[in-house]
Amino acid sequence: MAFWLVNDRRTQESSFIQRFDPRFWTVNFPRPAMASVITTGADSMQIDVELQHEGELVGLIWDSVDSLDHPLLAYETSRDYSKTTLSFRWQSEGIIPLNAANGPTLTIEGRDAAGTPSTWFVRLWNYASGSPTDAEIELPFSNLASGFTLPGSPIHAADIDRMFISLVAPDYVAGSTQPLSQRFNGKVTVSRITTDGLNGMLEIGDVRLPVHGERIATAYDDGYDQTPARLLRGLVGLGYREDIVHYVGMSHFMRLTYVNGDLLVVPNGELCQPAREWHANFFAAANANELELIASISYELFDAFCPDDWKQRTVNGDQALTGWIPPSTLLSPANSHAMAWLSASTQAFVGLLEEASQPVRFQIGEPWWWTTSEGEICLYDDAAKALFGGSPPEILDMRQPLKATEIALLDQAGELLAQSTADLTTDIRAAASGSTEVLLLAFTPTILDPQMPELFRANLPIGWAKPAFDRLQLEDYDWLTGGADALRRSAYIFANERLQYPIEEQDYLAGFVLDPADAETFWARIDAGLDEAATRGISRRYVWAQPQINRDGYTRLPPTGEDPMQAFDDVLYPFPLGRSTAVAPEFSTSVSVTASGHERRNSLWADARVHFDVGPGIRSESELSELIAFFRARRGAAKGFRISDPFDHSTNGMTGTPTMSDQLIGLGDGQSADFQLIKSYGSSEDPQQRSISRPRIETLLVSVDGNLVLDWTLSEQGLLTLAEAPAEGAEIRAGFLFDVPVRFAEDRIDISGVNFEAGEAPSIPLIELKEEL
Repeated sequence: MAFWLVNDRRTQESSFIQRFDPRFWTVNFPRPAMASVITTGADSMQIDVELQHEGELVGLIWDSVDSLDHPLLAYETSRDYSKTTLSFRWQSEGIIPLNAANGPTLTIEGRDAAGTPSTWFVRLWNYASGSPTDAEIELPFSNLASGFTLPGSPIHAADIDRMFISLVAPDYVAGSTQPLSQRFNGKVTVSRITTDGLNGMLEIGDVRLPVHGERIATAYDDGYDQTPARLLRGLVGLGYREDIVHYVGMSHFMRLTYVNGDLLVVPNGELCQPAREWHANFFAAANANELELIASISYELFDAFCPDDWKQRTVNGDQALTGWIPPSTLLSPANSHAMAWLSASTQAFVGLLEEASQPVRFQIGEPWWWTTSEGEICLYDDAAKALFGGSPPEILDMRQPLKATEIALLDQAGELLAQSTADLTTDIRAAASGSTEVLLLAFTPTILDPQMPELFRANLPIGWAKPAFDRLQLEDYDWLTGGADALRRSAYIFANERLQYPIEEQDYLAGFVLDPADAETFWARIDAGLDEAATRGISRRYVWAQPQINRDGYTRLPPTGEDPMQAFDDVLYPFPLGRSTAVAPEFSTSVSVTASGHERRNSLWADARVHFDVGPGIRSESELSELIAFFRARRGAAKGFRISDPFDHSTNGMTGTPTMSDQLIGLGDGQSADFQLIKSYGSSEDPQQRSISRPRIETLLVSVDGNLVLDWTLSEQGLLTLAEAPAEGAEIRAGFLFDVPVRFAEDRIDISGVNFEAGEAPSIPLIELKEEL
């Protein structure tokens, strides 16, 4: 299926929104503060804050540049706010009131009339009528002034980058890192939002792509700063339907408390109020859009919020740390307190799902024993060691050969991991009032890393085999985007054999693109991975994840309703072609002659297109009749077919018997297993390469570094797939016979029986088809 990386909106559908539409405000804040913004109506929004320190400040933000939405759905960039007035009702609970010294302030960032970067601070109380906690506010941008009192310094409204309203606790002390006397919770409701004036409207993308069959994954750690309405508008507009895998995250949903001077998660698994409000809104809005949520929780937790004894550790006591900055850590399946917190958090989300009338569907995401970049497995926290007998064998490097006792320890670790997920599954089902669906997500590039051949014992335990979960979900994005196709496919086989989930009970997650510089290469592989999963029979496929989709403009195009192979009948032209057949290879070259008579030539085609005239091969009236029937069956030029070129149909020279070393079709890189069949012409320094889309599979011989290879498959249009990825630098060669895909050049053929009887051959022109590979 085709896709498109969109840079900007051009002729696609658009509409208009009121500037300051509540769906498009965001929040931002430093850790350990928590905040969220949700829409409560077409002209209203709610902001919840949960603060721990005296100096924490939450910003409610409006950006002039929409950097969060997909290009087809983003609002226009407009920095001119002049002759525009924003009005709204402000109601606050707990937040420092409007009339206080550090009361809510509108900070405007932009440039002055001379183009110098400038920042203005507009006290909202100066433009309010009502009480300090319930007021009507009117902001006429062309007449706004900064300063604590009026008159102040006028702002320049024609060049604004962004603006934000500051929200702080009553005990706010600028710059302080001291804890508040107790955790602070506050709320602001902004309603009756109206925008009047010259620049009060913004054009916005308004596409709604047809449903294309794919689904999407989101994460609260990525979307906590946006409204659920914005996220849902985006994914529905891009054609994603049915359900959403939503990772609740590892850093923003939890409630925190001080324990011996450290700010840690609350042991009973409480959710912070901003996350609770956000998810209740998200789940309900998804339900209104006829979308189901699969909530996902993992064994990963932001390191700074995690109690030390909950963390997985190496033999020498180093804690498991991921590569994120700042890092997260992994919870030990052996620690009862960690597992109790995880279970309580999960049950809180079960409650939110049911409150929103969502079915209870829960993914246990990537539970595993962490391994470091040095190959150290983190099985050695105190709780785990106690369960492993007190002094378990010390595995220092999973990449080295392991002893029998070490392998036994890995099996024991796998049993413990499986028991922890079984307990969590039981708790999910017990917390739900009705039916449930529990899914397991496994990341094969880590748990089936070929450099750690025994790791699967701990991280893909046999205890996960059917019927431990309702569905198995696999993701392999490191291998997928890296082109490690042989490893990906062998992992499917291994997981199928070990866990025994039928294909109809499996899902696939494809993605993601961490670095936008990789977008063009990686999205092509992700898109192809989705197609490949569909051919394997995987009906539920998820693109991971929404932020990268929007950033890179990935657009999955809907199916056309026509199988591209329907335009080709895989049949051979019925008559043998002799030397009387006319064959004419054609290139396209642009030639320009300079004033001095010199030529400049530019080759426009990488490969030739061959023309044939097969009329001279017709030898009898019966063959004429058969030709007419063949022509009609192809509907003239509508459908292609095969033809054997009498002068060039072999990789060994032009017509010789193929051998396994005829053509160099690729060099191994240790990961790639797919190679397009080609034939090269000319010198080895600068060959002209021809992609072969219609080889004769019964003649195909394949070698790797001179050794015959028999374990391969050949897919449509000449794509050779080896069972194992060749080593780096290995030569992959192939020999075969091949046909040429062609069509009739015209929708009409002229045949005269009189002329034929007089010995005049009819003209039957054919033209080579360049098939999309």
